[in-house]
Amino acid sequence: MKTIKQLLKTKSSQIFSVPASTSVLDALHVMMEKNISALLIMESGQLLGIFTERDYARKIILQGKSSADTFLAEVMTGQPITISPDDHIEVCMEIMTNKHIRHLPVVNETGVIGMVSIGDVVKFIIEDQKLTISQLESYISS
Repeated sequence: MKTIKQLLKTKSSQIFSVPASTSVLDALHVMMEKNISALLIMESGQLLGIFTERDYARKIILQGKSSADTFLAEVMTGQPITISPDDHIEVCMEIMTNKHIRHLPVVNETGVIGMVSIGDVVKFIIEDQKLTISQLESYISS
């Protein structure tokens, strides 16, 4: 079974984060500049929460709040569900499906080492299946 560690090797190791004192508007600018849909909220290397486009829609827009006057500490999802690099991809998919979430911070004993999105998981599985099919075709034709 493939692991989260193997998935992380296929993508950029860059982690994007901001402190909880960041305004929602500033966080959205970071998300736009980095072309990401979720941002980790961290201070002093500690994971405090996560802020996603879904949070923005539900906790800012639908509540009539101002993006410029609201800080992430007020609207982030605190204590986000995390996953270990040694967990299997299937565990990740199960968590994402059962909890209706699209992003999981990857944490080991030293702290946050990455982030996995549902898109990352789907891409990884497709590539793995293509490799398996190619190997099977090669085996059959030899």
